[in-house]
Amino acid sequence: MINIYQLFPRLYGNKTTTLEINGNIQTNGCGKFADIDNQAIAAIKDLGITHVWLTGIIRHATLTSYAKNGIPDCHPGVVKGRAGSPYAITDYYDVDPDLATNVDERLQEFKALVKRLHQQKLKVIIDFVGNHVSRQYQSIAKPTGTPDFGEFDNKEVVFAPTNNFYYLPGQTLVLPVIENKITDIDSHAEYHEMPARVTGNDCFRADPASTDWYETVKLNYGIDFTGEKQTFFDPPPPTWNMMLDILKYWAQMGVDGFRADMAEMVPVEFWKYAIGQVRQQHPEIIMIAEIYRPDLYKPFIEAGFDFLYDKVGLYNRLNDILRYGQAVESLSICWKMLDVRDHRVLRFMENHDEVRLASEHFVGDPFKALPAVVVSALMHRGPFMIYNGQETGETGSGATGYSGDDGRTSIFDYVHMPAHQSWMQAGSFDINALPARQKELISFYKALLCLRRDLPALHSGSFYDLMWANPWYTDFDPRYIYAFMRFTITQRLVILTNFHPSEGRKMRLNIPIDALLKADIPIEKGEQWMAVNLLKPADKIIFKPTDLSEEGLHLKLEASETAIYELHPIY
Repeated sequence: MINIYQLFPRLYGNKTTTLEINGNIQTNGCGKFADIDNQAIAAIKDLGITHVWLTGIIRHATLTSYAKNGIPDCHPGVVKGRAGSPYAITDYYDVDPDLATNVDERLQEFKALVKRLHQQKLKVIIDFVGNHVSRQYQSIAKPTGTPDFGEFDNKEVVFAPTNNFYYLPGQTLVLPVIENKITDIDSHAEYHEMPARVTGNDCFRADPASTDWYETVKLNYGIDFTGEKQTFFDPPPPTWNMMLDILKYWAQMGVDGFRADMAEMVPVEFWKYAIGQVRQQHPEIIMIAEIYRPDLYKPFIEAGFDFLYDKVGLYNRLNDILRYGQAVESLSICWKMLDVRDHRVLRFMENHDEVRLASEHFVGDPFKALPAVVVSALMHRGPFMIYNGQETGETGSGATGYSGDDGRTSIFDYVHMPAHQSWMQAGSFDINALPARQKELISFYKALLCLRRDLPALHSGSFYDLMWANPWYTDFDPRYIYAFMRFTITQRLVILTNFHPSEGRKMRLNIPIDALLKADIPIEKGEQWMAVNLLKPADKIIFKPTDLSEEGLHLKLEASETAIYELHPIY
């Protein structure tokens, strides 16, 4: 069972408590590879984590100058924020100098971090940004003889199968005007790009808007967008093999897997080619696709991806329930509509793109969001992910510079995570030193993730939705209560969670004969069984399986409370 911790080193290790709007790295601080020390890693592992997704590792556009270290400066016009987007890559073979204690030893520091994580039996995942690069991509760390992207392009045509980029011949790039841009880098000269290259989000205009990915350039994988989207995949275009070499480079460095950014914007034929090639040398490599098109789920699994984002299905439905009052019973639609096996989807309630659960832009209280976290984590066998600061109740509040006050912790600005800092406590991670509610929140996440990792019924068991057997006209409230079973032949769990943010619920939960048979619970015998709440062991219910389909289990849940009952016979 995979439990992923998305860790953004720039945020995670930042101990600076001051925050200036548009502040630089000196005033606002920045986490380092070294901050993810053995003590920090032990605290992450203690949560029940098995894999760490290190976000923002590969060198990307920034307004912090490292010219003295031989790293080219970036023009302010093509950088979002002071720290820059970690998805505007400037060198696929290098790591972010912001994260190094000694910039000239940055790659060695990254390797040392990978080694520390491996020593504590944690797998390492990094981003692979395949769809686009920074407008000022320039590799200084590439192997000898490796060309840069665009180096041999024919810039007089929109598309050529051998080009790395798409061009707008005869047109000069016109960048959007970003007010109050602050930088330490000399920017008197305007950024000039002629001919303009197509922007990363498939914007085929020379004047991308501020809402476009204007700081990036779309990579050409052999699709001619000028006509009927004719493809030129045989022989593999140069971009294919250049990107394959980059995947191999990081895999050889000891990285255990890749989260493919905006994977759906790269042709599935490339992924099939590249993943197959990488796995010839690294058969255990993990591939996760950031994907939002269910019609592509099957082809991307067939191409070799292990796991796919379940954003448009379960996440969006849980978001609608928590924020807009949609009935909880609608969750049953999600698993019924899933187009691939449940163990192939990655689920989450936070990541760097989504609003923080504790934010006023979401529900304003991390505990009120826990029912959604429980459902996301326990109703399937696939990976579950949390984002650094989620377990401490990070709110992402306040404007920080490029990022406004939107309930997200900025990935563009130099910022810190106050709630996380209180746990980090200069490296101690002492849960007992925290305020009671924060301690309770971390303890809940630890209990949930460890149960998910350790219990056979959760990491490999079957799923049974109990909602059909508990309609609104029974002693049940399907508007706010979601109930399901997870089971193997040796372990049976009944899981219920109350989505009502302020009211408890009493109920009678029917477990139909069909579910009892599937879970191998005897219905002929009159023996007594016990249901023990694993989250609250004093909560025990004695029952007879013969009564479950009619009399049911009489239960009570407080507001936002979850119960995980293990059912077993009394000997």
